[in-house]
Amino acid sequence: MSYKASFTRRHFGLAAVGGVVMALVTTTVGYAETAVRTIKIATAAESKPLSWGAIGVEPQGYEPDLLKAINAKLPQYKFQMEGAADIAQETGLATGKYDMITGGYYKSEARAKQFLIPDNPMGASMMKIYSRKDSNINGMKDLVGKRIVPVTAGGGVYKFVTQWQKDNPDHKVDISTSSAGIPYPNRLKEVENGKYDALILPSNLGEQTVIDNQKLDIKASEPVSINNTYILIHKSDENKALLDDVNKALKELKDDGTIDKLSQTWFGENIASYMK
Repeated sequence: MSYKASFTRRHFGLAAVGGVVMALVTTTVGYAETAVRTIKIATAAESKPLSWGAIGVEPQGYEPDLLKAINAKLPQYKFQMEGAADIAQETGLATGKYDMITGGYYKSEARAKQFLIPDNPMGASMMKIYSRKDSNINGMKDLVGKRIVPVTAGGGVYKFVTQWQKDNPDHKVDISTSSAGIPYPNRLKEVENGKYDALILPSNLGEQTVIDNQKLDIKASEPVSINNTYILIHKSDENKALLDDVNKALKELKDDGTIDKLSQTWFGENIASYMK
């Protein structure tokens, strides 16, 4: 075999090996660029128009639509949503079953320690008082001496009323706690039939839809308290990038008017103006 022939074959072999290596590198880079991470999200299952749908099924409502808008800005993720019972959401997030949860959650010191929470909110929860139309209840001071529907111990309503009482010691409002878990549509009926005089709840849980559909003789007060609501994210090193990405997307969606449009569609009012 001539030296020329030998060199040619060696050169061809090296070129072939180099081609395979380049192909593998190109494939790996291409895969890295197009790899999409699935983000499992639990949303409220029975809080129309905030979020609703059968448990285990992709939900509908304001928060699911906002999550879709966030995902559209973050093509590196695939948001996979399903409705979940309230009690299962935070437990599932803590254990890592879910990467994110939504459900009108307030930011608290305890949640900030346990979860990752974006600086930018996803909504605003307006606390209102629901009473019969013929009542003289329009604000918190009007609840003195009234029978108020029991609230969940440690929940958002309980904390609000407790703080209000501290700030207004001259107006004693009697409120009791309960873990019965009676659905709020039933509670609204209890107000209408006179068992209770008033119900205090955030207005983004669909109360007005229940009032309208069931033709209840119930009115809602102006907001007595306004709180921002947030996405909660499972706390892990991997999710730090997700936190930053979601936070940036939320700001963009507020600035470009998307949150305003969605709130007008689902709540009939612009909650973006209350978000800070």
